[in-house]
Amino acid sequence: MTTVHGASLAVVAPGLHTTIQDRGRFGHQDVGMPVSGPLDDVGLRLANALVGNPPGMAALEILMQGPTLEVAAESVRVALAGSGAGIEVLGEEARVVPSWRSITLRRGQSFRIRALADSACAYLAVEGGFAIEPCLGSLSTYVRGGIGGLHGGALRPGDNLPLRFDAATERDEVMLPKTPDLAPNRTIRVVLGPQQDYFTDAAVDTLLSSDYRVSQNADRMGFRLDGPILAHRDGYNIVSDGIATGAIQVPGSGQPILLLADHGTAGGYPKIATVISADLPVIGRRRPGDGIRFAAVTVAEAEAIRQQEEAALQTLIRRLRPVSEDAGIDLAALYSQNLISGVVSGAE
Repeated sequence: MTTVHGASLAVVAPGLHTTIQDRGRFGHQDVGMPVSGPLDDVGLRLANALVGNPPGMAALEILMQGPTLEVAAESVRVALAGSGAGIEVLGEEARVVPSWRSITLRRGQSFRIRALADSACAYLAVEGGFAIEPCLGSLSTYVRGGIGGLHGGALRPGDNLPLRFDAATERDEVMLPKTPDLAPNRTIRVVLGPQQDYFTDAAVDTLLSSDYRVSQNADRMGFRLDGPILAHRDGYNIVSDGIATGAIQVPGSGQPILLLADHGTAGGYPKIATVISADLPVIGRRRPGDGIRFAAVTVAEAEAIRQQEEAALQTLIRRLRPVSEDAGIDLAALYSQNLISGVVSGAE
């Protein structure tokens, strides 16, 4: 249910699959309610930092192809993070604003998020957030359950996203000091188990030495992985137990399934390994056809990696700088316009 509010973003075109996500719906897994939340928590937090929001405030999660929105407020500050796609401002003031920086738009201006070429997901944060009532303590959209977000589903043409702020605050726009590494080729680190003993030693070796690929059967619930079969030792049925995000469960087919934000809360297939929390955002950026390789680490190593990555993220946020300090030719926006049609030889 939305609150009555004057300021909004009007949805002209919704994009492929755009939902409202905050950091998740915690405390209800015991009754079968998934946490949901972002596929890329780092992208969400950076987008919020750029517009001055708390890290967990709800933003738009954009998958593959972004929406077209129109400003129905005095002004609104937005920022795109998680991809280098950029924000394309339409109309008489047409231009492309790079990702990883904030921008303020005025009433009546329309903008769209271009196709995501370098990541499966990106996050559009709005200063002040959305004036929407939470469901079970969260604004995250769980489409399969029809709850959260604006109306329990992905954005639709004609939707209006109510805003908490009628106008953007008066301050400089900010940007990240450098473009974050989206780690498109990073080896994904896992902790083996919790049911490693249900698999042959050869199956574990296969998981850690083979190339897998995200299949076309991929969504916010999880990725079915194409690659070598993983053999069970003595059957594949277990007493259903709790599932953590990042678990790699293996049904009777032997084809691994990597579970993501909207995964079920319990399951009856053995789990050969679990992706460490620091690498969940990296997995969330993968798209169908992308390759994946796995490497095993210990729990202690996983904790140390998470601490290091968190420290690096906080350092990046602390070093936000005014866009005015980077004045000059915007090469990223210039190159994105495809102005060069060919090359000629000076000698000719």
